[in-house]
Amino acid sequence: MNYEEAVAYIEDIPRFTTKNSLDHTRECLRRLGDPQRKFRVIHVAGTNGKGSTCAFITSVLREAGYSCGLFTSPHLVEINERFQINEEVIDDDTFLRAFEKVKKLSDELVAEGSYHPTYFETLLLMGMVIFAEAGVDYVTLETGLGGRLDATTAVEDPAACVITSISLDHMQYLGNTVSEIAGEKAGIMVPGVPVIYDANDPDAAGVMREHAEKLGCPYYELKREDTEIHKITKDGIRFSLKDETYGDAVFDIPFIARYQVMNAALAVKTIQVLEDQIPVSLEALKAGMAKTRWQGRMETVLPGVIVDGAHNEDGVEKFVETAEHFQKEFPLTLLFSAVDDKDYTDMIRTICSRIRFRHVIVTQVGGYRKVPVEELAEIFREDGVPEVEAIEDVPAAFERAVKEKGEDGMLFCVGSLYLVGEIKAVIRRKKL
Repeated sequence: MNYEEAVAYIEDIPRFTTKNSLDHTRECLRRLGDPQRKFRVIHVAGTNGKGSTCAFITSVLREAGYSCGLFTSPHLVEINERFQINEEVIDDDTFLRAFEKVKKLSDELVAEGSYHPTYFETLLLMGMVIFAEAGVDYVTLETGLGGRLDATTAVEDPAACVITSISLDHMQYLGNTVSEIAGEKAGIMVPGVPVIYDANDPDAAGVMREHAEKLGCPYYELKREDTEIHKITKDGIRFSLKDETYGDAVFDIPFIARYQVMNAALAVKTIQVLEDQIPVSLEALKAGMAKTRWQGRMETVLPGVIVDGAHNEDGVEKFVETAEHFQKEFPLTLLFSAVDDKDYTDMIRTICSRIRFRHVIVTQVGGYRKVPVEELAEIFREDGVPEVEAIEDVPAAFERAVKEKGEDGMLFCVGSLYLVGEIKAVIRRKKL
């Protein structure tokens, strides 16, 4: 197979397999030569902020001189984005070599009457092969869905576990309450391994604490009051962590969303907890935080144009918090879309109850999961937005939204990671 055929094969996997047990994933790793044992892992779970926290940790380790792999999901434009080595997306040849190894194993398993690895399992196995062959020192590993039964949990003996904010999402799989979902996320904990977690939700924090104590894990709780924000501008945020280790140290991050401070603080705390295993100077820590790059989460893609994959209740709440800050200084334009398995009516109502937009444009994403543009437009109109335009084609909708933003305003593109991916693809094509 060539690269394009390999990608097409992977994308077709969900049609002919089902969720496998962790024992199956462990057996697959064993038959691949246990590549995950050739590096140490920092395992990250949570509802929101996983990817950003992974990016902060990876950037700091790189700045400190370590070789790092980063495994995240989903991808926004190309599937290779899920695998980074030293903060660079892998090339097509590296992807194809790893795919061929995992495909050979998959064919053997099927021939034996066993299960074919799932879509996510296939990508995880490829990632472990890629990182082992690259000879990295550390891998920052983001869970897919959940934690306890997530395929990434088959990668055992992490250096640390990190759990970001917990909120209601994927309830059909993870539970109907924050406590139930927290229990699933806490499933990544390993006896005796330190865990650092977001403790802002008392129910989630209680579950984390109980799991950590039961497993004998040293645990470190972080709340918003453990941080101090000094300044928020269009270029980023300056904050400090109220912690004796770093004293008066101030950190700069290149993101405008207030919620990124918690993700950054979790990364700083993780580096501190691991200082005996992974020495990092304060200078490297500060430089790594300032240089962090992360796609699709309050990311500035053009001057005054921000894309955010907010697609659940907590994500939308955090987007609104950021937009509220900037609407005091700038006229705002919104480009919005969502897919049909999200509560887009409540998302729109939350947004409209607190943000005033000069103009709103809705568009259509998600293939068979798309929500018709007129349906989205009508919800905005019902919620009191007079200027709403419906444009099915994403490139045309984005071009119109940028024009409406003008020289003096800000444009937020929100509601789905599919929307973020399509916009980034549009921008990339224009730059070629």
